[in-house]
Order: sequence, then structure tokens, then C-alpha cells
Amino acid sequence: MGRAFEVRKAAMAKTAGAKTKVYSKYGKEIYVCAKNGGADPDTNLALRRLMDKAKKDQVPSHVIDKAIDKAAGGAGEDFVPARYEGFGPGNCMVIVDCLTDNNNRTITDVRNCFTKTNAKIGAPGAVAHMFDHQAILGFKGNDEDAILELLMEADVDVTDVESEDGTITVFAPHTEYFKTKTTLTDALEGVEFDVDEITWVPQTETPVSGDDVAMFDKFMAMLEDCDDVQNVYHNAVVER
Repeated sequence: MGRAFEVRKAAMAKTAGAKTKVYSKYGKEIYVCAKNGGADPDTNLALRRLMDKAKKDQVPSHVIDKAIDKAAGGAGEDFVPARYEGFGPGNCMVIVDCLTDNNNRTITDVRNCFTKTNAKIGAPGAVAHMFDHQAILGFKGNDEDAILELLMEADVDVTDVESEDGTITVFAPHTEYFKTKTTLTDALEGVEFDVDEITWVPQTETPVSGDDVAMFDKFMAMLEDCDDVQNVYHNAVVER
């Protein structure tokens, strides 16, 4: 499967100048999750996961609370998910996940990112079949066999368990996220997860080198600047 901490996801920038954009992205995602599944994190497990992730990324509580209150009040925008796929610089495979209240604006913005960097946007499903939708949990440890046995005894459908550099990484289908995390949390007292994601893991890798590196960086920066883009997944291995 490859090292979990090298999962190729364009991370949200954490610099001071980008914090407002990060907060906005989380606020929008929390709002949609609470509106669709309920504003109580005790019953809406997806919301609980998202809140935990936001707190880990140092999103202030007032941003989280405001998004939940807005959803509970029934007011606000009607965002819907949109996914675009294609081939980025160097012919790497790319998935772009968005939340939008204006599909025409979003597809125009995303298409511009592709066309202005010699990339090619594709039809739905063009590359998603080459990624696995996985839950990934990473924590300190060395005995992957014991962890695998623990999860199998709990009837968790595990894809893979790896141990490298003092870190154990568990891969499971995204539908098994909560069951996997609950099993590990209950069995391993005080466990802290260094990696806690539901993401798209590429089945293959594409090297990006030479002149394509600068274009790839531009491509990612342009996508990051799109207000409707929430996450970007790719299979590029950039050779700098």
C-alpha cells in the first residue's frame, strides 16, 4: 500500500495568511455535514470526525460552533458536492472535491486550473477507479501483527496494517472508519492518532520531473485558491 504519511493529498495551507481560507473551507464542510446529518455530533458521527479534524488543524471553536448553529437554524446556502477528475502536469491523476452553490462558477474555475497548466480535465470516473477510498489511522507502535489480530477479532474489515519507523498505520475501507477507530481507542489506552483521515489513496504513482514540476506547483496553487475546492488528491511523486 505504501507509507500512509505519504498519502498524496494537497494539504490546506496553515500559514498565517491562509488561515482565513482554511477556516472557511472547514466551516463550509461542517455546515453541510451538520445540515445533512444533524447538528448533534453524538448521533452524527461524520460531524464528530470533522470537528475533531478541524480542532487538530487549530480551527477556532467559534468557527465550528457558528457553522453548526447555522445548520441547526436551517438558514444559509445550499451547498452540494461536486467532483472533477483528470490528468495534471506530468500526466499524474487528480481528483478535485468541491462544495458549491453555483456549479457553473465552480466548473469554470476548476477547468481554468487545468487548461492554464497544460493539464486535462476528464469525464466523471476518468481516474477515480485508480484510487481506493480508504480510512487511514496512524499511531506510535511496532507490533503490526498484534494490531491486525486485534482488529480481526473485532470483525473489522482491514485492508492492510503496516509498521515503519515506529509508526503503525492501519488502512481500512472508508465505511469501516468508525468501527476501526473505536476498536483501537478502546483497546489501546491513551492512543493518539498522528494520521486520522478518510482519503483517496492512489493505486499507482506517476513521477513528475523537469519542467512539469513548476507547472505542477502552479496547478496545485491555483486549485488551492479556488474557494469551492475542498480537497485535492493525486498520485504524483514530485522529483525536485
